[in-house]
Amino acid sequence: MIEQIEQEVREKAQKAREAARHLAYLSTEVKDRALLAMADSLIRNQERILAANEIDVRAGREKGLSRALIDRLLLTPERIEDMAEGLRVVASLPDPVGEVESMWLRPNGLQVGRMRVPLGVVGMIYEARPNVTVDAAGLCLKAGNAVVLRGGSEAINSNRAIVAVIAVAAERSGIPAGAIELIENTDRAAVNVMLKLNGLLDVLIPRGGAGLIRAVVENATVPVIETGVGNCHVYVDEGADLEMARSIVINAKCQRPGVCNAMETLLVHQGVARELLPGLLEDLKAAGVEVRGCEKTRELAPWVVPATEEDWATEYLDLILAVKVVESMEEAMEHIYRYGTRHSEAIVTRDYARARRFLREVDAAAVYVNASTRFTDGYQYGFGAEIGISTQKLHARGPMGLKELTTYKYIVFGEGQIRS
Repeated sequence: MIEQIEQEVREKAQKAREAARHLAYLSTEVKDRALLAMADSLIRNQERILAANEIDVRAGREKGLSRALIDRLLLTPERIEDMAEGLRVVASLPDPVGEVESMWLRPNGLQVGRMRVPLGVVGMIYEARPNVTVDAAGLCLKAGNAVVLRGGSEAINSNRAIVAVIAVAAERSGIPAGAIELIENTDRAAVNVMLKLNGLLDVLIPRGGAGLIRAVVENATVPVIETGVGNCHVYVDEGADLEMARSIVINAKCQRPGVCNAMETLLVHQGVARELLPGLLEDLKAAGVEVRGCEKTRELAPWVVPATEEDWATEYLDLILAVKVVESMEEAMEHIYRYGTRHSEAIVTRDYARARRFLREVDAAAVYVNASTRFTDGYQYGFGAEIGISTQKLHARGPMGLKELTTYKYIVFGEGQIRS
């Protein structure tokens, strides 16, 4: 059984490797035409995709998946349109492949430059988010990479339908066969094979919960770009615009709680806590949020559940929020340093100098002043889509778009120079 799984995964990775050779040199026109055809095919075949997704959602509910996971899994006509629009936006973006970023002349007459080139073959390992299938395929294709997709078992029917639709559209538009490969075997052994495919896969990108990401980072021999667990904070500073703070907090927690850029902990300066928290916490409670707070928070709202040490470190991905009243911005930043995951952090303040200090001293992939953490997203940043949000520092950080899916090579022009 294990041998059969390994053979299946290797064969698909080899097909992707062969496709990547040709994909790297395709013209922008061919790639953009394929992306637009993929978008049209999603819309044209949405009934087929929605029917497959309904099977996955029904099975997920029967298994007792959380509300957050069901929300990630669920497709609607609007979400399919968003996926298609993401492909269209990617098609409209400049092609990074072949871009010469700089060129300089050496004293011996050599012209040395640096050119953007594809990574090669990208392995995507992700959980119950079928939209990732489209985002990853589109971004990898535009950046000249082949992609091997391994989604979670919860979304297998959705992913099969999506890949069948977009791969055919891409090939008919001139993309080499094998450029978009889906590992259909849902056995975890398939992931273990991918982790060791040095020479076939150039990089692995895990996207999902903390357990998945940790397993890939700790066991892979293929290079890994670590994407983000999001224990994100909003800090409401002394003297902040409290109506603005209320709006940002409710959006950051409630707009879509099951995603990595949702706020998990609210930090409030003691100077505004009494005025802000009682009403805000009631609003959150009315929105279905379970609030877990420190003792100072509970003095202002006795119904709040006492927070534990574990709460400060937890990415809930659900309608649960930890709340702490702090004595100073320094205490807020120290809390973020201790418990944050370097994903997205926000300050609500009227003080320009304190905003600048927060931006400078808080170490995260995205740091906001007077805006919701929910904007940490490739589409929101103008990248068309994202293949993940990196919380590491090499080689990419934050929402990863086209440029982050390329590397570079040096190009050198000479006129017969030899080294003495």
